[in-house]
Amino acid sequence: MQRTSFAAMDCPIARSLDALGEWWSLLILRDAFIGLTRFDEFQQSLGIAPNMLARRLKRLVEAGLLERHAYSQRPLRHEYRLTAAGREVFPVLAALGAWGSRHATGGKVLVQVAGRADGQPMEPVLIDRRSGTPITPETAAFRPGPDARPAYRERVALLLERRNGRNADSVPV
Repeated sequence: MQRTSFAAMDCPIARSLDALGEWWSLLILRDAFIGLTRFDEFQQSLGIAPNMLARRLKRLVEAGLLERHAYSQRPLRHEYRLTAAGREVFPVLAALGAWGSRHATGGKVLVQVAGRADGQPMEPVLIDRRSGTPITPETAAFRPGPDARPAYRERVALLLERRNGRNADSVPV
């Protein structure tokens, strides 16, 4: 089945999904944050078919989220390490995991984010760096950015105009 590309969409969320791929890729990144680096470790952890894992790892390397490093020459074997861009996915996975603990596991905390220094559970909260304000649907909205194409701006404005005069600069999610 051919995968749909979102690379041309005027949306960083869509383009991020294009780079991250799909659920296997997120689980591979999760395992990389746990400390797994080798093909056989990912395969054992995930129970994924080798050909599928090879494709996912290749895409994550192409997207700049993982780097391949040889750890054996005979036979040639590689490990996969998170790049700076890959490491920036951590807050996304932490937030997704916290959401899952609240809404997808019947309230069971199966995995949690914990402080490295004290081991205490942490609850991810997205905060605006400039103001310190928590970013929630009540405090923030999506809107076309300064580099958005005029056609996208017009489409968003028209959609919002149809929705009872909401602010044309904000797109509810």
